[in-house]
Amino acid sequence: MPLRLAKASVAAAVLAVALAGCTSSTSLVTKRTQGYEIPDSALQQIRPGQSQQLVTLVLGSPQSTNTFGDQSAWYYVETKVQQTSFGMTMVQERTVLAVYFDRNKKVVDKAVYGLTDGKVVTIESRRTPSFGEDRTFIESIMSSF
Repeated sequence: MPLRLAKASVAAAVLAVALAGCTSSTSLVTKRTQGYEIPDSALQQIRPGQSQQLVTLVLGSPQSTNTFGDQSAWYYVETKVQQTSFGMTMVQERTVLAVYFDRNKKVVDKAVYGLTDGKVVTIESRRTPSFGEDRTFIESIMSSF
């Protein structure tokens, strides 16, 4: 009888270990953040008159920059997505923090944009017409001989 009880205990332990591997991590949809996470505390620290160095200390390096005339802007993008286990990604929320600087590299203003502020840009698929023949690389080389 004690041998039978020991076998049952071992079988129960093996079954418990096997079932422990079956957790809810096999979810079909995962949520994650792409890019920079913009904390509210960091956003509140950015005020007009501050230097670019202080903005870098608070927010880190920008993901994108823009310079137009005497003004420049730094952009921090946060995108919250859901991704299926089949590889399909769906954007749930996007936040863009834009920090604007004057020519003295001091903060002039900041703005927070969301998905509703964006505009869809259609990509033109037409080719620009060219005069003459369209030749491949090899045709161009062969015609030079």
